[in-house]
Amino acid sequence: MIEGQETLTKVARLKYGMVGGGKGAFIGDVHRKAIAMDGKAELVAGCFSQSYQNTLETGEFWGLNKDRLYKNYIDMIKAEAKRPEKIDFIIIVTPNISHYPIAKLALENGIHVVCDKPLATSSRDAQELAKLAAKKDVLFCVTYAYSGFPIIKHMREMIAHGELGTIRFVAGEYPQDWLATLLEKTGQKQAAWRTDPKRAGISNCVGDIGSHIEHMVAYLTGLEIESLCARLDTFGEGRVLDDNASIMLNYKGGAKGLYWSSQIAVGHDNGFRVRIYGTKASLEWVEEDPNYCKVAFIDKPTVRLSRGRDKMYPRAQALSRIPSGHPEGYFECFANIYSTFLTALNKKMAGEPLTKDDLDFPTVQEGIRGVKFIEKCVESSKKGALWVNFD
Repeated sequence: MIEGQETLTKVARLKYGMVGGGKGAFIGDVHRKAIAMDGKAELVAGCFSQSYQNTLETGEFWGLNKDRLYKNYIDMIKAEAKRPEKIDFIIIVTPNISHYPIAKLALENGIHVVCDKPLATSSRDAQELAKLAAKKDVLFCVTYAYSGFPIIKHMREMIAHGELGTIRFVAGEYPQDWLATLLEKTGQKQAAWRTDPKRAGISNCVGDIGSHIEHMVAYLTGLEIESLCARLDTFGEGRVLDDNASIMLNYKGGAKGLYWSSQIAVGHDNGFRVRIYGTKASLEWVEEDPNYCKVAFIDKPTVRLSRGRDKMYPRAQALSRIPSGHPEGYFECFANIYSTFLTALNKKMAGEPLTKDDLDFPTVQEGIRGVKFIEKCVESSKKGALWVNFD
């Protein structure tokens, strides 16, 4: 199929501010570039770093006015909330421990929120954010970005339409090797904060990448965890938090699961893989080759579906941007999350009703579930890898 994405509906250009993502940071730049793909929002304000000089340099690079560059997030949110042309939403791309206070202040001031995962470092704080978002009637997106891949949307529809039959077993893995050595001792900033419980919270590996497995499986299948048994390992000498995790799961309804996440798996760059086995067929998807998925049937030949070539369900087709054989990757899946969120935000601000597709982005409720998953894995591991109930 040669056609790419259909022309996007024209919407008003929204304004946003960002906390975190200064010069030298990784994920903030991903967010900015992903948003820029569809031109639905522009960056107008920021507190990009604890270093005001970094904030000034980052803001200058992005062409921001100096009077909208702030020394801290408190000044930024309070000042922006009073502006006639205030920001429409805020993006939080800071270490985990600061997600809650930044999001809370933004919500209290009626500002819509996009926050990196995990949503918070405790389910209590995550639930408080959800209650506040509901009270203030604002939208809240948590950027589990991998669910933005078009082929993932198609796989989700296949499962929902019963093409796999009843789900029996799910296997998810996410191996990396970036912490196979003590990188945090070299001055590498991301390694330093992710391995520090004062900034990362109660988990490193599960909180960082294991939570992606949980979200992806739930998004694709709709399965709800009934109980889990987790063993969290710490292989790096002197580390406090986990760098490897093995998790068994029971789902409501009888399906079973097995997750493995690791940051010490030498030879793996970003090996996120999900396999879903049903009574009729199975699906397999690999993030490093995200435009394809494998479908195996009991009574038919195995096929490899191609994003862009093969006909997909409407929602997946609508988010496919370029022709087959031209890879769509990490930036595009992030852009699809933002495109969906910003269309919903535009409609909400205009007083228009939101459809199911409008709300097809990771919400604060999915953020709560992700934090709870992290907590339950840590609880199980501390008890000696015993089974714990999820509810």
